[in-house]
Amino acid sequence: MLMEKERTELVKYGIKLVEAGLTKGTGGNLSVFDRENGHMAITPSGIDFFEIKPEDIVILDLEGNKVEGERTCSSEWEMHLLQYKTRQDIDAVIHAHTMYATVISCLRWELPATHYMIAVAGPDVRCAEYATYGTHELAVNAAEAMKDRKAVILANHGILAGAQDLLNAFNIIEEVEYCAQVYCNARSIGNPVVLPKEEMTLMAERFKTYGQRKTVV
Repeated sequence: MLMEKERTELVKYGIKLVEAGLTKGTGGNLSVFDRENGHMAITPSGIDFFEIKPEDIVILDLEGNKVEGERTCSSEWEMHLLQYKTRQDIDAVIHAHTMYATVISCLRWELPATHYMIAVAGPDVRCAEYATYGTHELAVNAAEAMKDRKAVILANHGILAGAQDLLNAFNIIEEVEYCAQVYCNARSIGNPVVLPKEEMTLMAERFKTYGQRKTVV
């Protein structure tokens, strides 16, 4: 079975998404890219994260052809694959339907730097133009809005994040969702102050050594 270690990690992090309250049911998808062999392991479509087994994970090549697996892969496979084709710094991608980032996505706002932890993703998080889920258009819109960032808000949909591994991609989802919650709550009682560009440039330097854990905790 190809990418056995990666399959196990995808199962674990799918469960972690639900346990952390970052998605519900079958909402969202996860993938890992084997850059050496050009294979992407991605979660299957429409199966509860607690029921997915390693053998349910689907392996695709760089053209989106199925290499191994009996299940139907996530409908968002192209959104993952395009990141691997265009970003050398990303080998793991997570898409989730988090509550507060999705609220912001329905307003089609970007998430500004009202909390310094947004630096795990960039100086801010842009909102991609809307497109129907599972389409080439959505994949292109997400990749465009995520340039020079590690996360993007998908209009009327959710959030997408990428990193060198699943651990760090998960961390980005978690931290951006926290920042989104802080921003929504602050907006409800006032006008949040956005950190200046100079501070976010400093944060970018400091965060170069942030989130380098390599094992699941």
